[in-house]
Amino acid sequence: MSGKSEADPKPVQNFEAGLNELEAVVKELESGDLPLEQSLALFEKGVALSEACRKQLEEAESRVEILLRKGDRVQPEPFRPDNQQP
Repeated sequence: MSGKSEADPKPVQNFEAGLNELEAVVKELESGDLPLEQSLALFEKGVALSEACRKQLEEAESRVEILLRKGDRVQPEPFRPDNQQP
């Protein structure tokens, strides 16, 4: 029975899909033509999408490595943005 899959909320499958959906939510909210309850529901959805995208970015950032050449060897080193010192 596959009727249950439509009722279950799906997590964002990838960053791009989440970002596209978040942009659509923002555009709809900015239209200003929605009743208050629908606006609140969309806002909550947008916050959840934003959080999911942020987590995916953080996970990707932690997986990025910089390859440094040291002598005749290439050695990976974790990427650290300027604002995050070890």
